[in-house]
Amino acid sequence: MVQIGYTMMTEQAAPRDLVEHVVGAEEAGFDFSVISDHYFPWLASQGHAPNAWAVLGAAAQATSRIPLMTFVTCPTTRYHPAVVAQQAATVQLLSEGRFRLGLGSGENLNEHVVGGGWPSAAVRLEKLEEAVGIIRALFEGRTLTHHGTHYDVEHAKLWDLPDQAPPIGIAVSGDVSCRIAGHHADLVIATEPRRELLEAFDRHGGAGKPRVGQLPVSYDPDRDAALDRAHDQFRWSGLGWPVNSELPHDGAFRSATESVTKDEIAEAIPCGAKTDDFVEAVRAFTDAGFTEVALVQIGGDQQAPFLDWASRELLPALREL
Repeated sequence: MVQIGYTMMTEQAAPRDLVEHVVGAEEAGFDFSVISDHYFPWLASQGHAPNAWAVLGAAAQATSRIPLMTFVTCPTTRYHPAVVAQQAATVQLLSEGRFRLGLGSGENLNEHVVGGGWPSAAVRLEKLEEAVGIIRALFEGRTLTHHGTHYDVEHAKLWDLPDQAPPIGIAVSGDVSCRIAGHHADLVIATEPRRELLEAFDRHGGAGKPRVGQLPVSYDPDRDAALDRAHDQFRWSGLGWPVNSELPHDGAFRSATESVTKDEIAEAIPCGAKTDDFVEAVRAFTDAGFTEVALVQIGGDQQAPFLDWASRELLPALREL
């Protein structure tokens, strides 16, 4: 049976609200939760970007059952991998073993803030692979000195380690990222229901490991309001990863999405309150082979009604998939 998750979308809600939302998701019966890790929202209308790791610390204390996960953290630019390892180990301790570390090669949108330019996709993936090795070594309790192609680590050690290291997930979008995930990840992450990504992950050693997808949705009894909100805040989602990873700020995303129509959004994102529409959108992921799907309810001020509806109607329907 597919596991259904809830997304703390840092781009659309303030930190205290995000914690309240994940508490509500736990009470509603969601199987797991994930959190985005951004410095910028994609569009100014989303309006937020608090620090994901601070929110995770609070969420770990405010909840007791629901698993937590970054979806995803880039451990190569804005954060040094040694710092990511420390953050992840600490959240694993605070959550008493409920944390998974989702990693990816990053987006210019968030990583440009520290300067130094934005490297090519090939270099970003090289950096990701080296970063994962550093994080794994520190999770093992080693005192690490490392001088690699992209990173230096001098006599680093994590002094507070959980009994079980956080499982590592790696986001994939093509052949190279699938190879890295197959070799180094405990689970794979993707935002599109593409079976070929999972098949490539399996070929490189990922067979039998969890595979986690993510789906934006816009619940509202007023379908027009749901569609308006999705178009206003989430029209960037159809650009595709090669574009999304390169654009440098919310203004660029605004310009790139000026021609996106509401009809295109209606085809891509389930909007309204018809349970079957949402179930069929999730089915695209389960049919592709995903074992977990995290839902993103669009609109920071729309989480409470969504969680109530999900508890009563949506989650029971999705349990039948």
